Amino acid sequence: MHDGCSGAFESGKQIVDKIRMMGFNKSLIGAPLEILCSKCDAMFQMEYMESQCPVCGMVYGVTPCHSYSAEFVKPAGVNY
Repeated sequence: MHDGCSGAFESGKQIVDKIRMMGFNKSLIGAPLEILCSKCDAMFQMEYMESQCPVCGMVYGVTPCHSYSAEFVKPAGVNY
């Protein structure tokens, strides 16, 4: 599913599953990321490796290796 820090995930669900399995989902990101929600177009600050849009509940995930950029953040699903 994942090869080191290659970022070879096929979906946001795979990212969220991986960071939950490794216990990183509640880890703070070094600097919060500005995220535009893909479901409701709300802007919010992503502060943890796993975060949820406060408007619609879309869950987002990013791996520790890629938490420096919003380009690597992927949606996993509403209330995933």
